Amino acid sequence: MPHSAKIPVDSERRRGRGAASNDVGRFERFEREPFDDGWDADDPLPVLKTEVRIEQPRSMITYNRSPDLPFDRSINPYRGCEHGCIYCFARPSHAYLGLSPGLDFETRLVARPDAAAVLARELRRKSYKVAPLAIGTNTDPYQPVERDMGITRACLQVLRDFRHPVAIVTKGTLIERDLDILGDMARDGLVRVGVSVTTLDAGLSRRMEPRVPSPKRRLAVIRRLADAGVPVRLMASPIVPGLSDHEIEALLQAGREAGAEAASWIMLRLPREVSPLFQQWLAEHYPDRAARVMARLREMHGGKDYDAAWGRRMRGEGVYARMIAKRFEIAAKRLGLDRRQPKLRCDLFRVPLGPGDQMELFG
Repeated sequence: MPHSAKIPVDSERRRGRGAASNDVGRFERFEREPFDDGWDADDPLPVLKTEVRIEQPRSMITYNRSPDLPFDRSINPYRGCEHGCIYCFARPSHAYLGLSPGLDFETRLVARPDAAAVLARELRRKSYKVAPLAIGTNTDPYQPVERDMGITRACLQVLRDFRHPVAIVTKGTLIERDLDILGDMARDGLVRVGVSVTTLDAGLSRRMEPRVPSPKRRLAVIRRLADAGVPVRLMASPIVPGLSDHEIEALLQAGREAGAEAASWIMLRLPREVSPLFQQWLAEHYPDRAARVMARLREMHGGKDYDAAWGRRMRGEGVYARMIAKRFEIAAKRLGLDRRQPKLRCDLFRVPLGPGDQMELFG
């Protein structure tokens, strides 16, 4: 069972972070408790810095069989995410590393510099069968660390060389850096992008997703992608009952004006350690609405904070869930955002010549 978030870290130390605590994950045997070591230090503890450690992956492509997802394979250049979105459903994955899904998830990242080489090796296998590959389904491939590491860009270069279809999900503006690659792939029907815009309220966004570009800036990313010919979808995700649910129509309108050609939505999900972290955040930032938000969520999940059952986990059930779905459906249809994006092409896939390969002789 997940531990409850109960040990808040001083607000000055966690400035610019989403989680308020750094409690143990579900696999750790002992709780993390502050203690007095006998040294009377007057200096406050330093502000939490982002640390990045290196991982050498044996494989990059992860396969899934979820009927809720429109893809069966994905890659993740990074573990953890500096964006710090308090609602991030990927937070529990940090527990597998012996780290906290709380502040560790935002500050102790894992990067895979050899990701592109490993990906190319997997794509070269004779047994590999091409199908659209997703990037950004767990942690954001364009979080701030990508600016220096460039792992996502290197992976995209591999996919372009193999003419392999890819779908990208992000909140980051760094994707604009890669428009040269994305534009080329878009002309061949090999790429589409989903940009997540959770709210148009800059204040709510700053509290809920502290290191994510502002909503206005993300809408500008949609415009840049659209102008470059890259198919782009507005993702109203997640919709937070009692905090952002009133914005559905405005979000879709803003996305349409920015150039989005389609839209989608997902309800707030609170798996495992995310629930206590999110409730701690609610108590700190929106104590007057906390009870209402959680009541709505439990109403959609049979009295639980979250129901992981396929077919229900993304949208929930009940009157409120149906109302949100209907509002989104009506607004999307009115704005022409209810269309399906074109299927990505798989017929162009090719294995390029590698180091040491014999050049084909002509004439």
